[in-house]
Amino acid sequence: MKTAKEKMIAGEPYRADGRELFDERQKAKEVLMEYNNLAPARIKDRARIIKNLFGKTGKAFWIEPPFRCDYGYNIMIGENFYANFNLTILDCALVSIGENVMFGPNVSLFTAGHPIHAEPRVAGWEYALPIHIGDNCWIGGNTVINAGITIGENTVIGSGSVVTKSIPAHVVAVGNPCRVIKTITEEDKAYYYKDRKF
Repeated sequence: MKTAKEKMIAGEPYRADGRELFDERQKAKEVLMEYNNLAPARIKDRARIIKNLFGKTGKAFWIEPPFRCDYGYNIMIGENFYANFNLTILDCALVSIGENVMFGPNVSLFTAGHPIHAEPRVAGWEYALPIHIGDNCWIGGNTVINAGITIGENTVIGSGSVVTKSIPAHVVAVGNPCRVIKTITEEDKAYYYKDRKF
């Protein structure tokens, strides 16, 4: 018989009120209490804490405190990840974030979901679906990304968006619900390179 943790990771209905998952959430809270209260100059200590908490990190990343998550071990971040203040990741399922990804402040990723029928919801049942964010994405401040979402590479999600369906690569998408408003083209970079020497 599967444990609640095994069901959670497999995307099956489970209850999160058992001892194993409770203890793991408590451990993450203790770790993040230390992380969020470190002096700003203790950069290496903050990096060490995240490396030990997450399932995978790149060599270079920066997460501005405060930061919150459920477990930590289901979070995988690529090289050169940056998150501004108040990032929240409910990582009951896998959260994979590619390389060169930027998050504005108050971004929330929710892999957790609950039944729409009141009876199983009140009884404590829930489920979790993974979130995947491709390389080179920019997620604007106050964005919410819901369970089961994939965001393609090189995509920009505008501030204040609520992402309820997967978004393709190479686009700008905004709104509630979030929708594609334009494809990103070579013309979008022309301004930054015109008459400039690098």
